Amino acid sequence: MHALIVVAHPDQGSLTHSVARHLAEGIAQPGEGHSFEIADLSAEGFDPGFKLADIAAHRRETPIPSDVAAEQARIDRADALVLVYPVYWWLMPGLLKGWIDRVFSNGWAYDDSQGGKIIKNLGHLNIHLVGIGGADAGTYTRRGYDVAMKTQIDHGIFDYCGAPVATSKLLLGLETAEVAAHLEAARRIGRDLFNTSSSQVTQAA
Repeated sequence: MHALIVVAHPDQGSLTHSVARHLAEGIAQPGEGHSFEIADLSAEGFDPGFKLADIAAHRRETPIPSDVAAEQARIDRADALVLVYPVYWWLMPGLLKGWIDRVFSNGWAYDDSQGGKIIKNLGHLNIHLVGIGGADAGTYTRRGYDVAMKTQIDHGIFDYCGAPVATSKLLLGLETAEVAAHLEAARRIGRDLFNTSSSQVTQAA
């Protein structure tokens, strides 16, 4: 089986990229036969800006832009989509949100042309979310940030498209011991990626 790992961080030496690499190592265990592709949105220069061409495509007036079609084709080749990202201001980075804004388009991720009824097109695609934050778990819980992020991302984006969220994990803390634990957790997520059913969600740390 094949996974597309999408990373949104400009620094190749960041913990975000290290987590993505360890997760990929877990997927590619010898003897399992699984494969992965890493989509580094920053290095690839993906344009997250939602422009007039995207609006026209949303309205079914024009074909989707070619860069969006290329991203959709990458997802179509995958059995699982993994998003690895730093938490900025209690949200995913703008680059990743813009990727979702443009790529998860009307007519591909969902279809709203049936008289107000939304057709969810991505029920076949398992989603794995790995967010990386510097604050501790108590801060997320006290302020309700963990619930807010799950509402916005897990439900607001992926449930709308029918894509089951199989992993929803926050790796929190940047101390040396915490980083080591994060990397091991990432490798474990990768190792278990295709053994995780959509009904068995890995909760936030």
